[in-house]
Amino acid sequence: MPKLKRLQADHAPAVLAFELANRAYFAASVPDRGDDFFDRFTDRYSALLAEQEAGICAFYVLVAEDGSVLGRFNLYDLEDGAAELGYRVAQHVAGRGVATTTVRELCRLAVARHGLRTLRAGTSRENVASQRVLIKAGFVLVGPADQADQADLGGTSGPWYQRDLVLQR
Repeated sequence: MPKLKRLQADHAPAVLAFELANRAYFAASVPDRGDDFFDRFTDRYSALLAEQEAGICAFYVLVAEDGSVLGRFNLYDLEDGAAELGYRVAQHVAGRGVATTTVRELCRLAVARHGLRTLRAGTSRENVASQRVLIKAGFVLVGPADQADQADLGGTSGPWYQRDLVLQR
């Protein structure tokens, strides 16, 4: 059974393998991270861990029983009880409910571990699968991404979704 785990230094090799194995798949729906991302992966990974340690962001990986990474689920810009959600799952598990189930779990963790009350997530217009995940996970459409938000969506505009969180008992 896959487990959602907070990103740690020892996840680095599995995260890199996940990103490399799924690079072309991800590039079909979001802009490619480019060769520089992979060339400087160690530095970038260390920066992510530092952001997490500072409480700015919270990064999670969905880890299979064999230790491979099936997905990345991230909370960005934690501030004033709100954060932005980003995620990606491996091609071989896409379409099987993995993203929806894990986004729901991350919503619970967002409240319990991080004290968040609201999550927002943007998608490109073309990424219908991601829009379906968000809707199934309880997010509602709140509007199109505006010019200021376009950089966060890789230079494309698209809809924003939001979910108000409540502690599940």
